[in-house]
Amino acid sequence: MAEKVKLSKDGSSIDFVQSDSLPTSLKKFRQSPEIEGFYRFIFENDLQKEAYDILDRIIIQRKAKKADAKKEAQAEKAAAKKEASAVKGKKK
Repeated sequence: MAEKVKLSKDGSSIDFVQSDSLPTSLKKFRQSPEIEGFYRFIFENDLQKEAYDILDRIIIQRKAKKADAKKEAQAEKAAAKKEASAVKGKKK
């Protein structure tokens, strides 16, 4: 097993080993040193429930933001369609 996660000297942050390249796939991302260190930190400090709650909240916020963007896009599409039909009506 790899060494424990290192905390900063003042204990306020986590010191991760950073890799130079970005992972190209999801599997490589999960196996990157930064992510492995993060998972290890969560496990070693028994923070699974807190991590789950945080990630769940992030997922809910992203879904809401995506739904809002979709509604906005549909409203813009409807407005453009209405404007196009109005312009067509003036040409006749």
